[in-house]
Parts: sequence; structure tokens; C-alpha cells
Amino acid sequence: MPVTPELRAQILRYYHVEQWRTGTIARQLKVHHGTVERALRQAGLPRIGAVRASRLDAFLPFILETLKKFPDLRASRLYAMVKQRGYQGGPDHFRHLISHHRPRPLPEAYLRLHTLIGEQGQIDWGHFGHLQIGQAKRPLMAFVAVLSWSRRIFLRFSLDARMESFLRGHVEAFESWGGLPRVLLYDNLKSAVLERQGDAIRFSPALLAFAAHHHFEPRPVAVARGNEKGRVERAIRYIRDNFWPARTFTDLDDLNAQADAWVNGPADERLCPQDKTLTVCQAFVQEKPRLLALPTNPYPVEERVVVTVGKTPYVRFDLNDYSVPHTQVRKALTVLADTRAVRILDGAVVVASHVRSYDKGKQIEVESHIKDLVERKAQAHAQRGMGRLRQAVPASVELLNQAGARGENLGSITSALLRLVDRYGAAEVQMAVLTALARKVPHPNAVRLALEAQREARQVPAPVAVQLSEKIRLRDTVIHAHPLASYDQLSSTTPDSQAQAQAQTEPETPRSDSNESKK
Repeated sequence: MPVTPELRAQILRYYHVEQWRTGTIARQLKVHHGTVERALRQAGLPRIGAVRASRLDAFLPFILETLKKFPDLRASRLYAMVKQRGYQGGPDHFRHLISHHRPRPLPEAYLRLHTLIGEQGQIDWGHFGHLQIGQAKRPLMAFVAVLSWSRRIFLRFSLDARMESFLRGHVEAFESWGGLPRVLLYDNLKSAVLERQGDAIRFSPALLAFAAHHHFEPRPVAVARGNEKGRVERAIRYIRDNFWPARTFTDLDDLNAQADAWVNGPADERLCPQDKTLTVCQAFVQEKPRLLALPTNPYPVEERVVVTVGKTPYVRFDLNDYSVPHTQVRKALTVLADTRAVRILDGAVVVASHVRSYDKGKQIEVESHIKDLVERKAQAHAQRGMGRLRQAVPASVELLNQAGARGENLGSITSALLRLVDRYGAAEVQMAVLTALARKVPHPNAVRLALEAQREARQVPAPVAVQLSEKIRLRDTVIHAHPLASYDQLSSTTPDSQAQAQAQTEPETPRSDSNESKK
């Protein structure tokens, strides 16, 4: 049971004033007697009661020496080591006895750090829950920057903690201050420090490029040393306690507008911890002339992502799809995005611009992109299949209507007629279709026979198909009708003559080598 300050005060009063024994105090306060003894030991009192001999006494030198080298060694492991050396006690009692001898860590003292005016600033992120925007659940992050001398705060909320949002927060803070300090302190933020091994630190290349552009020094603080950037830590706590409670807002822009009003109002009117005779606003007026000047050329802080357009004219960016012209499909494009707009570039040319959406699974479209695609598809449809056949052979419309009424496959008929158009020409097929309609045979075979009759009448050679497969060549082969008079003679002859005639019509079967050898 933890010893609270109230419980410790009661125990000490009963022990010193009322002269109660340990068991009496424990019984009246309804706590374990070990809790009472621990409270008295923490107050600096010696162990209460007569000290009895224990099996552990012979092993105390070894235990104390081991705990001195390894203060965090677990009692279970220490018990196994002592048991190997002959200890006969049980593990529970051993754990209780060890708690009396384990060294207590000494509290660490810290020096109050002072900074020069205009010399240093501190940066950190604060997490303030999540926002539900449509179907998307976005983290609400607060970028907090503090000038170490005047304690001037900059606060900006965003819906992510990406590097672009991190650098954008710097730019807006510098613009708000009208300058920047010479040194900025960071802890082990992923946006700032990529890798750290002891004193060896690898900063993010994007942060180093940003620092070089603005001429400040990025400086990391030691691991688990929050006191080194305590100003920004206290500023975040101040925001949580003074600004955030019971705060209502309609959207992110409204929240940031309220944050600006709070920074320029209550946060600026508080006393400056560096000089109690000044407010934060008054101290900032003195510090502002000491800040570094802003560079003349702005640093680009837009998100840059290379995306690939698929078969549909959309690019995927941050959980949503944004439309592009249909001429950009199957290309690699570049997306440049800030908090309000999304621009899509093909090289250096902007092909689409959209208002940024923080929802999820939405299609953000420009009407002209979709309209142009629909018109192009309509024109392509007119040139396809039946549309192409209708333009080349007007009479095919009636042929297809009659074939459809008979339940024929219009797709295969259209394909067959288009092949005939490619081979014989549109004018010849038009005449052949009219002939097939006159014969009341709405089928490609009738059209093909009419085309062959027209060709034989003109005594021209048959058109040769170029690079056609054997299957297509055989399918398009014209079969001439054989005279049937010879078959009519079979029914008028005798059986012997019929067999003789059949033998004449059948091809001679080649004899095998075995039959020849027998002869």
C-alpha cells in the first residue's frame, strides 16, 4: 500500500505524540504493520522493536555488496543467488527482509537554467486527442514553440505530425515573432532526430536543410532530461490547463483562431518568469529586436508525393481520390499539398487543383475532367462495333434487325460483316447485304455468297487475307456446290452396279507390306 502524505502525517503523530506501538497504529488505521514501519523508516527513525536473529544475517554482507553493484536486481534473482550459498528461508519472507536493506535512490537536484535574450527557443508537439471528420479519425496535434527568455508562446493545431506540418509550424512561428532565435532545442522527436546512439545524433536531413536556410542551430537535449526544455513542457501544461478545458470549436480554422486570440490575450498578459516586473508581452517587445531576421526567400513546406495514375483519372492522396484530366492516365504525377489545397503537376505544369479534404474515401472531382471523359467515350462508342458498321454499310441496320428478331448473335454477325468490309470494301458489302435481304436470309454467309457471286461475275481474283490465322482462313473459305447428278444415278442402278459405282467413288486403300509379301 502506498504511503500518502496524509497517512504519513497520521502515523508520525500517533507514534511521537500518542506514543502508540506499531501494531496499535496499524490496527487503528486499518493498514499493514509493514506500511507503518516503512513510513517510520522513511522519516529517518531506526527500526522499531527488538532485533531478533535471522537466517539472513550470515548472508547480509554478500547481499549488501550485491545490491550496491546492482541496485535494481530483483528479489527473486537475489533469492536464487543466496539459496545457492546455503540460505534455508522461504522466498516470501526473503523478499520482505530485502525491502529493508535495498538502497533508496537519491533524488537528483537540478540547476536553474538561464538563457540570453533572443538566444534560444524550444519546440515540441502536444497530443490533444482525435477529431472525427466524416469517415476519418484524425489526430489533433498542437505545435508549440516558446522563446526561452520572454516565454512568448506560439500555438498551432494540425491534423497530423508529418515533417511538412512540423516545418510549417516553424515558418508560422517565425512569421508570428517577426524573427527567430539563434538556437532551437528539440528532444527525441521523430521529426527532428532520426537516430541516436549515446552522444552520436543523426538529425533529419529535411530539418537540417530548413535550419541552414534560416541560419539557426538545431540542438538536441539529453535523453530523459525534460528540465533542459522545461519551458516548452510547462507551456504545453499551461495550454492544457488554461486554454484547452471546456473549449468548443466548429473546425480546425476556428480552433486556430481561438488559439491566436488566447496567445495574444491571457498568455501574453501573464508575468514573465524571467523578470517578474514585466509581462510576457512587454518582455517580448524587448526580445524581438535581438532575434535573427527572416530570410527574404520563403522556404517551401508543401507535402510532395509522387503518385501513379491508374486506368481511371484519379490520384490517391491522404485517404482520398482527386480527379485529373483523362489524358493523364497511366502517368507518374507529383502532388503538392498544403493545409487548404492540393495541386497535381505533370513535370512543372499544374494539371489539376483541388480543395483539400480531410475525410476518408471521398472522390474530389473537377466537373470538366469527368465531362471531357464522358464526351470522349461517347465519340469512341460511335466508332466501335455496330456504330462503325452502320456508318460503312447503312443496309446492315435492317439485316441486324431481322437477325435479332430470329434470335441470332448480333455480336458475331457484326464481327463477321466488319471482316467482310475490311476484305471486300464497304460498297461491295452494301450491295451483298441488299442481295441477302432480298433473298430474306439475314446472315453473314448469305452476304459472303453474294460477294463471291459479284466477284465471279466481274471475273476478278479472290481477295487474299493478309496475316490471318489458319482458323480464320478456313472459316472464310468459300465452298462451291458439287453437282448432285452422280448421286441420283445410284438410286436407279442394280445392287451390283451400285456396289461397282461405290467402289469407283471410294479412293483406293493402300496395301500394307505384309499383303505384298504374301503375294
